[in-house]
This record gives sequence, structure tokens and C-alpha cells, in this order.
Amino acid sequence: MAVLNTGMQCSPLAAGRRHTVGLREDGTVLAAGDNRVRQCEVGDWRDIVSVAAGNVHMAVNTGNSHTVGLRADGTVAAAGWNRHGQCEVADWRDIAAIAADWCRTVGLRSDGTVVAVGRNLEGECDTGGWRDIVAIAAGSLHTVGLRADGTVVAAGDNAFGQCEVGGWRGIVAVTAGCAHTVGLRADGTVVAAGDNAFGQCEVGGWRGIRLPTGLRNARHDQQSTGEAGTKADAAARFRPRRRNAAPEL
Repeated sequence: MAVLNTGMQCSPLAAGRRHTVGLREDGTVLAAGDNRVRQCEVGDWRDIVSVAAGNVHMAVNTGNSHTVGLRADGTVAAAGWNRHGQCEVADWRDIAAIAADWCRTVGLRSDGTVVAVGRNLEGECDTGGWRDIVAIAAGSLHTVGLRADGTVVAAGDNAFGQCEVGGWRGIVAVTAGCAHTVGLRADGTVVAAGDNAFGQCEVGGWRGIRLPTGLRNARHDQQSTGEAGTKADAAARFRPRRRNAAPEL
């Protein structure tokens, strides 16, 4: 799940269909599982602060996948399946968060813009016009961005309505499944859109869902001081910092 965060958005674990990736405390990376396309060839990675892994979108898929690592300096490493150019990230700079799914890698820059490479037949990499983004998530064929003002944008396949998030407000975290999108509101309730064949979008009755750590801490500070703050203050508080800022692990 991608959440509002005060620094680099860091994930210590990732899993593709047939491989698992782990980030050590010293910034090196371990990987285990299927290595037929070298997705586990991460032994020489250094200074990594977050990892992601491409997945598959159907049971009959070959399982070919890729692994992505975000370095502390804002650059990105990738290994594995590259048929659609999803590993072509060597020139990325100033990245604050990464996401990956089937044949695609997505990066959130510290200035709130988003870059994406890989398969784009459904427009899932068409994020070049996004601005003021603070978190990202990737489904099989769609990409999701959370704006600093709590609204959400999505691009890519919309066959199940998974990109119909334009009316969402007050969102503090987003995640994406194969063909559905989920958002956590600031009041602890949840909204979802997209494929509901198994009831995966039936979250309307959920209450008291745990808020992101940064937001909980900010609310605690506000309650302690008695100051509510402004929307602009909140947006600035949770905007990704530039790459020379210390990441929160």
C-alpha cells in the first residue's frame, strides 16, 4: 500500500508470483525463488532503501517477473524480465518511491511528478501529466496516484471501472489489486472501485482502519498543541522530500 509519507516511501519486502525479495538493514538485497529471467540477480545491489517486484495478471502467465530497488540517492536499479523495457530505469533520478506490477515499473519523483516504463498498451504508463503526487500504486494494467490534497488519479485499463476514482476525497493511502483500486480515507473508512467478482470491493462498512504512521503522528501533534493546521500545511508535511533527505525505514 502506498501512503502519505514524510520521506522516501520504503518497503522492505516484495513478492512476484514466484520470487520473494528482502531488504537488509545494511542496504543490500536478498532474493529467492524462480530466477529464469534473472529476477533474483540482486546480490550486488547496495544502498537500497525500498524494493518492489513485478507480478503477473493471470494464472496461465509464464511467471516471468522483475525486481526493482530504490537507492538512497534517488536512483533506481532493476533486474529480470525486460521484454517491454520495464527494467530501463538507469537514467531515473530524484525518485522518492517505486511501484511495480506486470511488465511495468513506476517511480514517484520528489517534485510530485511520476515516471513509468514498460508495457503501455492500455495507457498504464501515461503518467507524464500527473502533478502534486505523494504516493503511487500499480495494478496489473493500471496505475494509481494519490495527490497531496487527498484526491486520486488513475491511468490504464478501466474494463472493470478500476480507474473511476475521480470523485474520491480525503484519501490518505492507496493500493491496487489486479483490476481494482482501494483508498483509505482520513476518517479510517475505505472506498474501492473495480472488479468485484469475489466481493473484493465490498469495504463500504469498514471502520477504524489504521491510518499511516506519519498521519497518526501528525494528528497526535495537532491534538497535543491544539492546532488543527491547514490543508496546505498537511500537503507540505506529507510531500516526499528530495533525495538528500534521510529516508524513513
